[in-house]
Amino acid sequence: MKFFNTSQIKELDQYTIDQEPIASIDLMERAGTAICKTILNKIELDQPVYIFAGPGNNGGDALVLARLLLHAKLNVRVFLLHSGKLSADCEKNRQRLVEEFPGSITILINEFIAPEVSHDCILIDGLFGSGLTRPITGFFADAVNWINSCGCKVLAIDIPSGLQGEENSGLNAPIVKATYTFSLQFPKLAFLLPENEKFVGQWEVLDIGILSKAISETESNFTLLETSDIQSILKNRPKFSHKGTFGHALIIAGSYGMAGASILSGKAALRTGAGLVTVHSCSANRVIIQTSVPEIIFQPDQFDNFISDVNVLEIYNAVAVGPGIGTKSETSGMLRKLLGQLNKPCVLDADALNIISFEKDLLKLIPKNSLLTPHPKEFERLFGKCNSSFERMIKAKKTAQDYDLIIILKGAYTLIALPNGQLIFNSTGNAGMATAGSGDVLTGILAGLLAQGYEAAQAAQLGVFIHGKAADFALIEQSEESMIARDIIDSLGKAFKSVGK
Repeated sequence: MKFFNTSQIKELDQYTIDQEPIASIDLMERAGTAICKTILNKIELDQPVYIFAGPGNNGGDALVLARLLLHAKLNVRVFLLHSGKLSADCEKNRQRLVEEFPGSITILINEFIAPEVSHDCILIDGLFGSGLTRPITGFFADAVNWINSCGCKVLAIDIPSGLQGEENSGLNAPIVKATYTFSLQFPKLAFLLPENEKFVGQWEVLDIGILSKAISETESNFTLLETSDIQSILKNRPKFSHKGTFGHALIIAGSYGMAGASILSGKAALRTGAGLVTVHSCSANRVIIQTSVPEIIFQPDQFDNFISDVNVLEIYNAVAVGPGIGTKSETSGMLRKLLGQLNKPCVLDADALNIISFEKDLLKLIPKNSLLTPHPKEFERLFGKCNSSFERMIKAKKTAQDYDLIIILKGAYTLIALPNGQLIFNSTGNAGMATAGSGDVLTGILAGLLAQGYEAAQAAQLGVFIHGKAADFALIEQSEESMIARDIIDSLGKAFKSVGK
């Protein structure tokens, strides 16, 4: 799903108003109706509802919602906060509410007077929307601070008031801490950045009928991966095929004591569909690897305890290197030699990235469109410290462009930064993936996809989506606490079936 920055969203709203055509107040009615239907499924009908509306169009949405909830016979009180002027559509909806439900609304001008509420109340935040460009101050800040102090469930319309749609670095002002956020038509970039989780809570996108033509014709660097995006990438497997049809992956993984990294990445590559998988590891790992996954071809290094050299690269369709290899000087030399020989995209993870962070000149040897899979700390060791995840995202975009690489920045909503400037966020996965070996599984998945002939950008998108989807299936039988990396591998089949065309 393509999504947009807040200034573009405003333009898309206006395009829909002009071209559908639809009056702006009727588009507001459409938004309020979508929110109302969703909220009625989230709350008990006997719960008191307190709605806080601001002076702009977000406040207008809140007033529409209030009227609709009152028609649904809910116990609703409305508080309209402003400094003397309302937007045109907000004023029209104030008048409609007063006409249909006299006495339901309290006007607060330049002063916030807190109502008395019980802990079972629902508070709805409609103070400010995604168009806010300055910190909340004054009596609006008093309202936000009070909302956050109540201990009640808080539902935010479009975006929690005070949160900027994109960058919030260094913002030192009150922001509503929502339990749920109902975003209109598109997610906001801020929802996908970890420091904003405490404000956004659980979020859901509600369709309000922005014209599909406007969405398709408006350029954006942002994508949130959904099943439909993956279905357009996933290849059918021909009936008359054999193991050679689906490629041969080489995975260089595992120093002494780290055989598990080799097993997890190798098995994941097989479960992803690679026809053949060879694991090059230190010779001491032979028995455990071949006993654990007999389908893997084992290629021993000349040394018992570490990896020093890899040859015969031309027979492999894809190469991945890094899980558990360590950072010994001999292993660093192997990586330097390997990168000098490769002429196709590879996967670099874990200790391969750590070695490169010590020897930055290796960045120039990495083949174009190779996939680097750092977690945030590994990314910063490679490319420098960042003060926020927004800054890290911008740096990932620039790095991908400067070096012609694909950066897969792992975490919730894993970010894929492509060399063409596209920033793609993943929608699958859960906190159970924060476990040893989960990254090794992703490395194997990516190697397996490259071996089958997927282009590097396709492999990145399909790989992170399937990785997260498998973890979501694993969570059905496990908890976030109990999940281990093998559970993700064991659920890869279900993940592929769920997105099959």
